[in-house]
Amino acid sequence: MHTRRHLIAAGFASTLLAACTTTPVNQERPPIVFMHGNGDSAALWQTTIWRFESNGWPRDKLIAVDQPFPLARDDDTVVQPGRSSTAESMAFLKAEVDRALKTTGANKVILVGNSRGGNTIRNYVQNGGGDQVVSHVVLGGNPAHGIWAVKGRQERNEFSGLSPFMQQLNAPKNGNGDEVTPGVKWLTLRSDNNDKYAQPDGIWIGAKGTATNIGFDGPALKGATNVVLPRVDHRETSFSPAAFDATWRFLTGEAPRTLQPAPEAQVVLSGKVTGLGLDSRDPASGAFVNNLPLTGGRLVVFAVDTTTGARRGPPAWEQTIAQDGRWGPFTAQPNTSYEFVLGAPGYATTHIYRSPFPRSSSVIQLRPERIPEADRDARALVILTRPRGYFDAERDTMRFDGQAALPGVPPKGSGVSSSKVKLPSDAPRAVASEFNGERVTGQVWPAAQGDVSVLELTY
Repeated sequence: MHTRRHLIAAGFASTLLAACTTTPVNQERPPIVFMHGNGDSAALWQTTIWRFESNGWPRDKLIAVDQPFPLARDDDTVVQPGRSSTAESMAFLKAEVDRALKTTGANKVILVGNSRGGNTIRNYVQNGGGDQVVSHVVLGGNPAHGIWAVKGRQERNEFSGLSPFMQQLNAPKNGNGDEVTPGVKWLTLRSDNNDKYAQPDGIWIGAKGTATNIGFDGPALKGATNVVLPRVDHRETSFSPAAFDATWRFLTGEAPRTLQPAPEAQVVLSGKVTGLGLDSRDPASGAFVNNLPLTGGRLVVFAVDTTTGARRGPPAWEQTIAQDGRWGPFTAQPNTSYEFVLGAPGYATTHIYRSPFPRSSSVIQLRPERIPEADRDARALVILTRPRGYFDAERDTMRFDGQAALPGVPPKGSGVSSSKVKLPSDAPRAVASEFNGERVTGQVWPAAQGDVSVLELTY
């Protein structure tokens, strides 16, 4: 797997990070609140939480939050249905931190954020009173100086380096010109040149050949400990083994015992079922993601053969989703692969195949798919998705239904996290995938009957 690459990268930062610790390992662990990025959910922190647990951080001190409307507005000053402003995002995080402090009895909290989550954290610490209750901040792939800084291009969007929001965040805080709020320990993690949102060229923002005026070092902040993780992509700045290694060293001053999740004897799974909102600009698209509970759906879970995706017997779990959208708790068998079948009005019946779960998790998000009009001609649809990272044809070893070149994944660059095959036949058969050693196999289901298969990678 690509773990070795991450281990090497993390090693470069070891000495620097060990010098920054203010949380000795022999003291009681403070709570950590994890803030996801734009359009994402708490589920992305699953493997990070596993790694913290496997190194001794108490499970009840690891809190991944779900912002109801995780997408930023096009214009931060204009109300936009299904989207959140910087002020709304900050208020959400403040409430979650207050809840974590009350629940745990702690007087300080650690904040860890990915991408847009870093904007929210910085805003809260600087402008929402967070400097009084936050001891450490870790920002992975945060567009700290914007994704673009182009005059006339959405200058009131929070991702513009010219926006009033970004300008006030980056205003010097002292005579040294530090960009971070004093009194808090700051760590930024970034890629050397492989983060799609820290690129000098606008290829990933629909402006190929146009300068963004943002460099590869855009996520770095003056006054913070800034660490470079070679070849990681935008999401891997937070969710990779290398990111965990750097974070653990920064928080404790010591190397972690392990970078991999330690298996548990009993695995209990739960999470939330969410849906898709409507894009206000195109009501037919269903393009808006949100983290609101999807109620009234039906979940059925089957144990499946790891190599073929075929069901191994009757359902292992069945449940109608209630008003809170929560599902579980389901006691899973170690070393067993599962198919999660999710049906809900207005959605395709979605068959989600996952690798075996080595540990318990309460942040497993399940979201049914819709079949786009452009795919109605397919007899069967199979989607391969990697929520915690992107596919990189130059870097990764990949196969999807026998193809080394994944459909929809460009030959260069790390900016696509899903691939889809449209099959000319819906005859039952196995569809296999592999990504850097992780293998997920599912079964074909007929699109004409409203079914879609999803192979979801964990790592």
